[in-house]
Amino acid sequence: MPALPRPASGPGSRYTARAATTRARHPAPRHMDVAALARRLTHRDVWLVRMLHEHRVLTTHQIARLAYTSLRSAQRRLRTLHQHTVLDSFRPLTQTGSAPEHYTLGPAGAALLAAHGGLEISALGWRPTHTGRIAYSPSLGHDLGVNELLTHLAARTHTTPNAGLPLWLSERSAARRWSDIIRPDAYAHWHDGDHLLPFFLEYDTGSQSLSRVEAKLAGYAAFTTATSTRPALLIHTRTQSRDQALRRHLAAAAHDLDLKVATSSADFTTTNPWGPWWAPLQPGGHRTTLTHLAAQWPDLSPASGLDPTDADTALTLPVPPLPPAPDTAP
Repeated sequence: MPALPRPASGPGSRYTARAATTRARHPAPRHMDVAALARRLTHRDVWLVRMLHEHRVLTTHQIARLAYTSLRSAQRRLRTLHQHTVLDSFRPLTQTGSAPEHYTLGPAGAALLAAHGGLEISALGWRPTHTGRIAYSPSLGHDLGVNELLTHLAARTHTTPNAGLPLWLSERSAARRWSDIIRPDAYAHWHDGDHLLPFFLEYDTGSQSLSRVEAKLAGYAAFTTATSTRPALLIHTRTQSRDQALRRHLAAAAHDLDLKVATSSADFTTTNPWGPWWAPLQPGGHRTTLTHLAAQWPDLSPASGLDPTDADTALTLPVPPLPPAPDTAP
């Protein structure tokens, strides 16, 4: 593992939810500092910087699941990257016990990305208050839930090489492509052997009314009509009772709009969301796997707008859900 240079002096940038916006911040490194740092980062480190720019916040466990062979090795490298401000972090207050470290893009990481893209740091949307805004965001639980579900799916490749997520776009990346019609919480491709399940994800926390969720279906139907492409729609809820309520409310609309919809909840999917926990939103639909959903819906097709265009840059192209291998210094 390449050794990093000594960190700059000054106060740390680790957060608690109580102090997230009051601690002193590290300044962004000078150009030569970034150049020296870049020579000592591994391909996995640079991948992680891109992932945090794409998905905003990942916990230690989520990062370890995707990119490390053990939690301890992940913690060791993440602490080093944090010390050198490549990453920033906070730890939310909890009612009981303690939360894992939550990692975000740090000032050195933002400077590195900006240098790669030939941009000013401000063009990334990064500010010195970046981590504080995430720590206090009312959508933090929702964003972590999306990332928890999809990191489990992406990491499936480690134990089943033919299965996993070859593509995962964040809410922001999906909005860049399709916000004139739909605003999904994520877009991804589940691949298992010969089966491909392209899907939009709606991660339902129960904060919206059933009618509000139903209204979103019209947008997905309009997308199918406008683009002549047909991804599935997966709706994930926190509890089985919410799942059942949504199924009763959405069934007729999904049928009338000819949408391929399946639902599940965290009561089933906590550790293996690829398992037989997804129920098609149709009469008599039984819970099954994502792979079997792809087999049941042979007319699915990937969403339009995925091919690179002249408007894309190195920072808007999709980030691979898993790091490159082998992990060697660039």
